[in-house]
Amino acid sequence: MIFRNVTLTCFMISLLACSCGQKTVNNTTVSERYEQVSPDFNSDSAYYFVDKQVAFGPRVPNTEAHKACGDFLVSQLEKFGAKVFEQKADLKAFDGTVLHARNIIGSFNPENPERILLFAHWDTRPFSDHDPDQKNHRTPVQGANDGASGVGVLLEVARILQEKTPNLGVDIIFFDAEDYGTPYFAENAAGGDWWCLGSQYWAKNPHIPGYKARFGILLDMVGAPDATFYKEAISRQYARGIVEKVWGTARDLRYGKYFVDRDGGGITDDHVPVNEHRRIPSIDIIHYDSNTDSGFGWYWHTTKDDMSNISKETLKAVGQTVLEVVYKEK
Repeated sequence: MIFRNVTLTCFMISLLACSCGQKTVNNTTVSERYEQVSPDFNSDSAYYFVDKQVAFGPRVPNTEAHKACGDFLVSQLEKFGAKVFEQKADLKAFDGTVLHARNIIGSFNPENPERILLFAHWDTRPFSDHDPDQKNHRTPVQGANDGASGVGVLLEVARILQEKTPNLGVDIIFFDAEDYGTPYFAENAAGGDWWCLGSQYWAKNPHIPGYKARFGILLDMVGAPDATFYKEAISRQYARGIVEKVWGTARDLRYGKYFVDRDGGGITDDHVPVNEHRRIPSIDIIHYDSNTDSGFGWYWHTTKDDMSNISKETLKAVGQTVLEVVYKEK
């Protein structure tokens, strides 16, 4: 994913939220305790799912590690009771390489016409082109945070969906070929939109013709210690109400220090084609770090995107917030 050319108007802050709402009675502000409706999210389980993906090695399309990890994701969704669709497509990359892509979809309560879409990308970048050592720029990224973290959270969500059915149907999509965008050193690269190839394909060719969902939530880079998630600009453009729903839920659950109540810049990510082509109002929960030139973690697109950058506390904050949003829908 890359930043759109949008001014970042956010500043890093820590917002401390409480588990209480507030109301006014006789001109006096009193507290209401928030009652969680969703099952508890197990951060140990989510961490395991992240670590399991990283153990396969970089999940670059057309590699053995990619195939093995894809098989694992399918088996886990099936184990958790989902109806699984595998959408395979040959997609051309910026340099003409044909990527044997594989979008993996797990549908829960598939007969319910009212649906929620949750998604993340599961591939990893073939280039560590932001590594401080230029010798590493053609080395694949391990992708613990950039890829595996969002998938790990959604696998734990899938496990919970099997145990307690929510009111709406839920589709979990692991998009492929998100991170094969043009590196700075590419020569004679064709012009075009080379990021988010898997979601671009799905948005134009959904696994179910005419697929619709009430809204969508993208998880990308959601595992860093003390991560901060700002209200991303494209999310606000297409789905402001969903942004407020998610950030408000996070505050209710006392995760306000992660879900910062400030506007952020625009990011080209998998939610863009879902919004623009599938017309499903979708948001991006993605870490923003004002202390780096990229706006992401210092290890982003480097050889250091490993398990040392994954926090169970952050996985918990994101996973519990997403679960609460899902189970609150009527």
